[in-house]
Amino acid sequence: MSNFRILSYDPLPFLLRSTSESVVFFARRDLENENPGDKQNLWTSHEAISIIKKQKSDGRWEYPGGENARIRSTEDYDQLETYRQLGLLVEEYGFDRTHPVIENAAQFLFGRQTDEGDFRGIYGRQYSPNYTAGIMELLIKAGYGEERNVERGFRWLLSMRQDDGGWAIPLRTNPFSSHKRWTEVLHSETLRPDISKPFSHLVTGVVLRAFAAHSKYRMSADAKRAGRLIIMRFFKADAYSDRKAPEFWEKVSFPFWFTDIVSVLDSLSLLGFRSNDQGIKDALEWLAARQTSDGSFQIKLLRTRDKYLNYWVCLAICRIYKRFSD
Repeated sequence: MSNFRILSYDPLPFLLRSTSESVVFFARRDLENENPGDKQNLWTSHEAISIIKKQKSDGRWEYPGGENARIRSTEDYDQLETYRQLGLLVEEYGFDRTHPVIENAAQFLFGRQTDEGDFRGIYGRQYSPNYTAGIMELLIKAGYGEERNVERGFRWLLSMRQDDGGWAIPLRTNPFSSHKRWTEVLHSETLRPDISKPFSHLVTGVVLRAFAAHSKYRMSADAKRAGRLIIMRFFKADAYSDRKAPEFWEKVSFPFWFTDIVSVLDSLSLLGFRSNDQGIKDALEWLAARQTSDGSFQIKLLRTRDKYLNYWVCLAICRIYKRFSD
């Protein structure tokens, strides 16, 4: 329990009791520094195979449909669904580009990348630093970090920063967009950001995940600057209307999706920040206060279709504590 001195209870027994082979595998590998075997053994699990079977021949996963499919094009929603399914395969089953399902998904997603370098379509014609970075994060973790397309993505992200060093959704910084309905803005001409406006911690937190995943960019001064900005926003309201309320910091998902206190601490622990930073120290103590006697954490969970979500969030928190204590 030496890596978790701040915690009242050892979380390892809780994680190792999980009936998820993947949770146990990554807990042993990442927390106990054991060799749990070949991660490819996870690729043949029933859950992973069920995801693979739904992939289309062009590498995408099809969005389930419903009313939302009529708001934006099916292709846009398929990009969103492909991002979601790729997250499950990479984060929960350790898939990488050596598996053809990942190569096919990567080629589909790279096909959505514009000449400017961003991944566009989920917000219609509008720029999306958050989804661009979220897709890049997973592609980097899957082994595409040295690809030219990923480098182009980083150059685009760096060109889209606000003056303060963080990121925002460009259409939210544009006063013209506030006079139109969301669906009208999505299909209007692409709006450039007003970079004089303040950053959004929702967007900046997602962008930092791409930087944290990359061995070179995690060391950059740009990432450190954005990291310092976001620490100052812990448990505060966002500058924009999307997930604005402070309580969104406390609503956690895995694989990471929005910005929350766990996803941001995960990035900061990879970007070289230290636990003696007062903001990080306070956040770690906030998490520790929510640990229960079985070793898990009592936190508001989102995207709860995964029956092992409580284990995955516990594992993510333990990785954070371990990195900050090393």
